[in-house]
Amino acid sequence: MATETRIQVIIRTAVEADIPVLEAFITPFVEEGKLLHRTYDELEEWLTNFFVAELDGEIVGCAALEIYSKKLGEIRSLAVSDRVQGMGIGKRLVEACIERAKEKNVFEVMAITSSDRFFISCGFDFTLPGEKKALFMQTRDRH
Repeated sequence: MATETRIQVIIRTAVEADIPVLEAFITPFVEEGKLLHRTYDELEEWLTNFFVAELDGEIVGCAALEIYSKKLGEIRSLAVSDRVQGMGIGKRLVEACIERAKEKNVFEVMAITSSDRFFISCGFDFTLPGEKKALFMQTRDRH
């Protein structure tokens, strides 16, 4: 009889000691152009709404909820290590951000992404009730 090995990934709120590790973790994603660079100060500011996925004591994923107002929040800095992709970790991180938005009574949460299929699988859509859409204009070539 084969036994199934179940990997235990813990999703938790980040703590100050995680900041240097998070900086190092997201750097390859920034270098690949998948994420925007985040400063130590930004990570520290978002700490209470920043979530990490931990496997055997190692951070293998992260996501933050930046709350702009009671009307709007944004999921930011979502990243999952290539070696654990496809295990539902990204979805669990998004769920943690959505739960925090609900706790804070935030009306809408958006995600700016190049992985729209992933966010659609998490319940996001291109339009909101009333056909509201987000439109963007880039004001410079580099961030």
